[in-house]
Amino acid sequence: MTRKLLPLLTLVSAMSALPLQAQSMTDYDVLIGSYTQGASEGIYRYRFDSQTGKLDAKPLQVIKSENPSWLTLSKDQRHLFAVNENGPGGSDVVGKVSSFAIDPKSHEVTPINQVVSRGDEPTHSSLSPDERFLFVSNYAVHPDPGGALAVIPVGKDGKLSDVAQVSNNHGASKVNAERQASSHVHSAVPTPDGKYLVASDLGADKLFVFGYDGQKPQPLQPAKHPTVELAPGSGPRHLLFSKDGKHAWLTLEMLAQVAVFDYHDGAFKQTQLVDLKNKGVQQKVGAGGLHTSADGKFLYVANRGEANQLLVFAIDGKGQLKEIQRRSVEGTEPREFSFDPSGHFMLIANQKSNQIVTVKVDPKTGLLGETVQKVDFDSPSDFRFLTRK
Repeated sequence: MTRKLLPLLTLVSAMSALPLQAQSMTDYDVLIGSYTQGASEGIYRYRFDSQTGKLDAKPLQVIKSENPSWLTLSKDQRHLFAVNENGPGGSDVVGKVSSFAIDPKSHEVTPINQVVSRGDEPTHSSLSPDERFLFVSNYAVHPDPGGALAVIPVGKDGKLSDVAQVSNNHGASKVNAERQASSHVHSAVPTPDGKYLVASDLGADKLFVFGYDGQKPQPLQPAKHPTVELAPGSGPRHLLFSKDGKHAWLTLEMLAQVAVFDYHDGAFKQTQLVDLKNKGVQQKVGAGGLHTSADGKFLYVANRGEANQLLVFAIDGKGQLKEIQRRSVEGTEPREFSFDPSGHFMLIANQKSNQIVTVKVDPKTGLLGETVQKVDFDSPSDFRFLTRK
């Protein structure tokens, strides 16, 4: 081989490697939570290609865990927390919360420990901004003992300690005799400034606002404005803050509405109420998850029940919503949904039709496009993407 050929061969070799490198940069791992009363075994780790919008045919890993219906990632993505929702079809008689370690290179998930949640049917969790505590929402289907918000200390190694604080006895509106006979804490999220925690109680028709002090062993105390009154029988579910922290949107599950608020220093002022219901149609309704686009210009909301739709809203500078699209989820009971890291695809967890449906997203217009994949998956419930560091 001549010396003149070596540089040419080196160049050809480098060029041939470029497509492979570019292809690998579009691959992400996604963690999928599920309900395990059927065929699902727990948490699944799949490879996702953000060029095609498709999941691989087989999972990279299956992490056995009972009813890991909601997943929470640490900021550095080295720790995963899953609520283990006890209830029908499960062997656990009490709610639990599990902690896992995530290898930063391989994304392999391994268990750390598990603690009881001090309540029934834990359905949601979130980390404090300083990641010292995990806030767990025990929904509690049955009125006795009713819902409870649990505060669990988190070690730097991701290990969970026993519950340090419980907030319950929130009361109940009893507007709906079946679903509002007691407190039902559906979610609890920190405010963007890190000073407060806001719990949505479906049974009480209220938001509960707590001051947060991470230096105290029991970090929560009622805020100056401790409650936000909502419409009787509305059933607050999930609260989401705008990127600038000045506005918030709340799904009202039982009325299929979204309440819009101005927010400042622990205080909420409602400015708009938007209906999700299809006009002129009698349907069972159930507002669910909600997420904004990465740029904060669009809000996406799941309307479950018999509608089984995703609604898309444009967000103006004051946080107000204008509906721009309604799209079928092509399944039943969209428990949650998530954007892939590229922002060009959305994964939908259709819990009761046992499928994950992926659709295209136009980041410029916010509109949802064609379906690119349907994957049979028993009782999917939540997604968390692992990005490269």
